[in-house]
This record gives sequence, C-alpha cells and structure tokens, in this order.
Amino acid sequence: MIEAIGRALLFDIDGTLANTDPLHLKAFNQVLGPRGYVFDHERFSRELQGFANISIGERFLPDETPARRAEILDEKEEVFRTLVAGQIEPLPGLMALLDRADSAGIPMVAVTNAPRLNAELLLSGLGITHRFKALVIGAELPHGKPHPLPYQKGLRFVGASAAASIAFEDSRTGVQSATAAGIPTIGVRTSLSHADLVGAGAIASASAFDDPQLLAHLASAMTW
Repeated sequence: MIEAIGRALLFDIDGTLANTDPLHLKAFNQVLGPRGYVFDHERFSRELQGFANISIGERFLPDETPARRAEILDEKEEVFRTLVAGQIEPLPGLMALLDRADSAGIPMVAVTNAPRLNAELLLSGLGITHRFKALVIGAELPHGKPHPLPYQKGLRFVGASAAASIAFEDSRTGVQSATAAGIPTIGVRTSLSHADLVGAGAIASASAFDDPQLLAHLASAMTW
C-alpha cells in the first residue's frame, strides 16, 4: 500500500488511546499529597492533565531545585507505571480505526507530553508500537504542549499537511497544541466534556473511537 501523501492521523496517548487519567490522578495524589496538594478529578483536569512535568514542578514545587523537582516527578511516574502495568486497555474502536488507517495507507504519529518511558510502556502494552511512524515526546523538544511544536514535528516526520490531517486529544493543552499547529482536532471525552474540548479549539468531540459521529467525520475527511 502506497502511503497517502499529505494526510496523517496524530494521536495523544494518555487519556486518548487508553483511559489512564484516573491512574495518573492516583499517582499524583500519592506523591504530591504529602506535600500539601490533593487533587480531585476537576482540579486534575484543570491543573495537571496534559501538562509537561517541568511546568508541573515549577507550579507545585517552587521551593525545590529543578533537579529535585525532576526526582519527585520521576517518582510519580514510577508510581504510575506500577499502577498501569497489566491494566492497559484501548478505548473502544481504537484497533479498528488503526486497521482502517493502515489499509488506507494513512500514516499515524503519537504525540505526547508524557515521559518516553511512559509513552513506550503504554504503546507496548496496547500492542501498537509498530503502528506509529514516529513518537514525539514534548519534553525532548524546546517546547511541549500547549505549544504547537510537538504536532508540527509530528507532521514533518511523515510529510503531512496540517489541514489534511486529524489529531485526537483529550486535554485542553493537547487540543490547543494541535489546533495551534493548524490541525483539525477531535476531542476524546475521557475526562473533559464536549464544551470543554470545543472551548479549547476542538472541531468536534467523541466518546471513543467507535462513536458514529466520529466515524462519519473521518469517512468524509479522510475519503477512505
């Protein structure tokens, strides 16, 4: 199959490919709770979800050195990886969508603010690492989400046009990043409401990848 030059599907990982946000919330509370920060779902979605660890450290650990902030948040990621091991399930319809994109020759890219170890663990746990032409890690770039650079990088990896591609995101920062890169973005409602996602810039939202409205939109936009 010859790849469809100019088109691509770009996916966030956490909360988009799999609903891992409840485990991130638990890990943050375990590590930051003793330091005076306790998060419920609403506060998590507003202040933590989709943000890179460096910005989380600057906000919630201002009295620590940058090196110590990194150590503390590395501990949080270790807690998360322990919690998520063996519990990774794809969102409904994901595998069928990936199959369809592969059959149509549409390249796929994963774009995340998560640390590389987390991203690789989740893709491996879902058995889909091989599906993606590239894995873009925001923390390895000069700017992570909500800056457009991670998605711009993803487009460049596969030679795709922003306007002809589609991104899938579950967080405000992620939607802002993808839309700032010029990519029509569909919000996935694992944590946020339709209003929240559209308010951040998404063109539509879906409950999962088997949502009939999402499938209809993809059939029209991707012409497969």
